[in-house]
Amino acid sequence: MRLSPIPRRAVLAMAVTLAGGMALSAPALAANPAEQFVQDNIHTGLEILNNKGLPADQRRTQFESFLLGLTDMKRIADFTLGQYRRSASPAEVAAFEVAFQNYAVAVYQSYFAKYAGQTLKVTGSQARTPDDFIVATQLIDPNDNSGQQPLEVDFRVRTDTGKPVVVDFSVAGIWLALEERDQFTAFLGQNNGNVRTLIAHLSDLAKQFRTG
Repeated sequence: MRLSPIPRRAVLAMAVTLAGGMALSAPALAANPAEQFVQDNIHTGLEILNNKGLPADQRRTQFESFLLGLTDMKRIADFTLGQYRRSASPAEVAAFEVAFQNYAVAVYQSYFAKYAGQTLKVTGSQARTPDDFIVATQLIDPNDNSGQQPLEVDFRVRTDTGKPVVVDFSVAGIWLALEERDQFTAFLGQNNGNVRTLIAHLSDLAKQFRTG
């Protein structure tokens, strides 16, 4: 079974965070550290992506460092393996975490330019637990005259590791990590639970995204 690239709605959820040319519109004072974290880091990402004074390869390197500092890739990768993480060897889990990180970074870098000119507005947050927040935002297209409501994009932020990190993204109610877990477990179910096969496929997809 071939694992297709992330569906457009899920890719949008990832690309929204870091889209080139995106401007952030948010209250001057965020209501909690999770909202402040989302607000501040989008500004940081914008500075990197819009720094045309740097060569493209340097911007990509800085962008990757920024992305890895924003998200807990290891936690997300382990979650997406689902029940197969329990049966995988420590070496397979470690190799999958590396492959997943390379894949996710390639997806972000491939798609960020497609949503230039959008505005991301922080609209509030919900505390699931004292260290688990859902930060709600809206993606606003200044060229959209349809009168439709702006697209809602949410970020799940955890603060239980000593600093805030993003562990999942949602667009229009579709959570990226949950969807990836469904895709990966379905792929593994069709391939005898062979994590190495999934690793190889993610590596191939990462190469495809990097080459456009």
